[in-house]
Amino acid sequence: MKKLLSVLFITVLLCGAVAVAQDATSTQSAYTPKFQGDPARSDSEAAALGYMRVVVNAQKNYKKKRGYYASSLQNLVGQGSFTKRMVSTSRGDYTARFKGAKDGYALWMTPNTIDASHRAFFVDESGKIKAEEDKQASATSPAVTAR
Repeated sequence: MKKLLSVLFITVLLCGAVAVAQDATSTQSAYTPKFQGDPARSDSEAAALGYMRVVVNAQKNYKKKRGYYASSLQNLVGQGSFTKRMVSTSRGDYTARFKGAKDGYALWMTPNTIDASHRAFFVDESGKIKAEEDKQASATSPAVTAR
């Protein structure tokens, strides 16, 4: 009887573990858009795209005040909603790379792993965010569009 109860208990534990694993898998793959026309495919992409939008707006504010673009992320602190914490280039599943000059700038968001829910992104002074599914994004990459 003890052996039967032990087997039953182990079976119940294993079934529970499988159910939890299935829940975790379905939660990771199901992305809920953050707004109408949201082009992101995952929460990580949504965060990367949001960061890019904040940088674009901060650069617009900076140029409007000074007549030229910021040459570093540090210079953008206080412009719009760009905070000191946002100077860090480690952005969760992504790493930011910024290159700035008075006449323009470029920002790349590169995922730690490029896959279906982690595309690479690029934006410059045009404000148009570009994406690539299997390589680093650039100015010649296709524009990000709503799904």
